[in-house]
Amino acid sequence: MEKLIVDYTAIAVNTGGRKGHVRTEDGLLDFDVTMPKEIGGEGGKTNPEQLFAAGYASCFGGTLAATAGKTSLRDSEIKAKVHLGHYGPDSFGLAVDIEVKIPHADSLEHAQKLADLAHEHCVYSKATRGNIEVTVKAVE
Repeated sequence: MEKLIVDYTAIAVNTGGRKGHVRTEDGLLDFDVTMPKEIGGEGGKTNPEQLFAAGYASCFGGTLAATAGKTSLRDSEIKAKVHLGHYGPDSFGLAVDIEVKIPHADSLEHAQKLADLAHEHCVYSKATRGNIEVTVKAVE
């Protein structure tokens, strides 16, 4: 594997785990996190899955912009759905569905080709490839 040449490092610090607090070293993010009600938490605050979905959607959108060529991305949307589940009583995992809406693509097939190209190059997609199930689908 090639050695990564680091251009930027984001640093976040958590205390208290899923029922705790997270902040970035630069202070731009600084908030409590909790478990969702659906898995026994109190809800009402963000959680790691939402943060992962936000990061993935944003990164994927940036990659789409870099790879879309002359296709207008005006009014486009990337929706990342991060699913937390389990394989057994003590084995948890994630899966991601990414829905890509590109209203100005020539066709839904063209939008799917652009989404597939972004998925090939997105660093979140690269990081998760072979580790979790990720599906990418162009939608109208």
